[in-house]
Order: sequence, then C-alpha cells, then structure tokens
Amino acid sequence: MDKILIIDDDEDLCELVGEYLEVEGFEVDSVHDGAEGLSRALASQHDLIILDVMLPSKNGFDVLRDLRSESSTPVLMLTARGEDMERIVGLEIGADDYMPKPFNPRELVARIRAILRRSESPLRPESPDKLVVEDLEVSKSGRSAKLDGKKLSLTAIEFELLVALLENAGKVIEKENLSLQVLERELSPFDRSLDMHVSNLRKKLGNRDDGENRIKTIRSVGYIYTLSG
Repeated sequence: MDKILIIDDDEDLCELVGEYLEVEGFEVDSVHDGAEGLSRALASQHDLIILDVMLPSKNGFDVLRDLRSESSTPVLMLTARGEDMERIVGLEIGADDYMPKPFNPRELVARIRAILRRSESPLRPESPDKLVVEDLEVSKSGRSAKLDGKKLSLTAIEFELLVALLENAGKVIEKENLSLQVLERELSPFDRSLDMHVSNLRKKLGNRDDGENRIKTIRSVGYIYTLSG
C-alpha cells in the first residue's frame, strides 16, 4: 500500500482528501505545519508528498527546497488557482507536478498514480536496460544516471525525460509525445510543467565542453538531445 503524506494547514481539506485517498487504497498521514511536515518528509517513510504552498512556520517552497537537498521523494504541490508564478517556482525547485485549488479528487488520484508509476517505472521487455550516449550513462532498472562517471541527482520526471531523450538522441521529440510519455497527460496550452522539467534537467546536465547545450529546444515543435560532432 502506497503511503501519502499531506502537508497542508487546512485540516478540513486534509480530512476530506485523506478519506478519499484511503478509499482508493492509499495509506495517508497529514501534517498541518511546514517545519513538522519537512521533518516527517525527511524520515523517508512515504512514497509521495502532497505539499501546499501556504503553510505556518515554513512555507511550501522552503519545505520543498530543503527536502530536495536530501531526498527525491515525489512531490505534488498545491497552488492557488491562477497563480502561475507559484507553479513555476515549485517546478523550478523540484516539484514533480502541481494542482491548483480547488481540485477534482479523481484528477488528484490520477496525478498521484501517474507520479508513482514514473517513480517505479518497470523496465519494458523490449527496451535495453543500459543507455550510453557519449559521456552519459543511464541504468533504467537501477533508476540511476551518471555524467562523466559522476552520479546525477534527478527527480522521477527528470529521469524519465532523460531516458526518453537519450533513446531518441539526435532526433527531435515532439512536446505532445513527451507530455504523454513522461507526464501521462495531453499537452495543455497553459501548462508549462514539461518546459520547466526540461529546463531543470538541462541545468543539471550542463553544457558540453564546447559550450553547446545538450538539450536544444526546437521552437513550436519539441526537444532534441544533441550529439557532438
């Protein structure tokens, strides 16, 4: 049974969401304070964290920032509807996904299950376990990536993005296909999640020795993992 930690100061919402998730087969804990929530999250006893932005003692951004320095536990952030900046900042810091309040509980469950599938990501039988592209090496079964022999710290989505890009190295992948493959949802005109995850991955990979970007944006089309030479 997957364990979910909800960090939100709205106790009524926590109770309602908790009851709904438990019916769906999840084990749920709730914390209503940012500092306490971070402590519980760092205990690494949960498979996913639902994190609100507005929290007493320590806001959601600070909780996520501190959590990401030590843990890659998937995080779904709750933001105020219409607050695009909150979503962008959350994704930049390392949130796996976000949902604006108020939300449909069924969509919340769908998002949670999609994130958990990405975290577990069983290897496809027809897909090779190890990917080696120049100085990058990825083990799918081990869910690990190394750049020039040094381990990369990637979120579940960043890892899936890297795998998709490396499997198609030198070829353009359309954003619509990447969204379906990695986020498990159709691309929305106002959803910048995919762009932010690609941006975060690009920063972690850095440029090549010649200064060229490893991941290039093909305007109005998608992305390509470039090959040297």
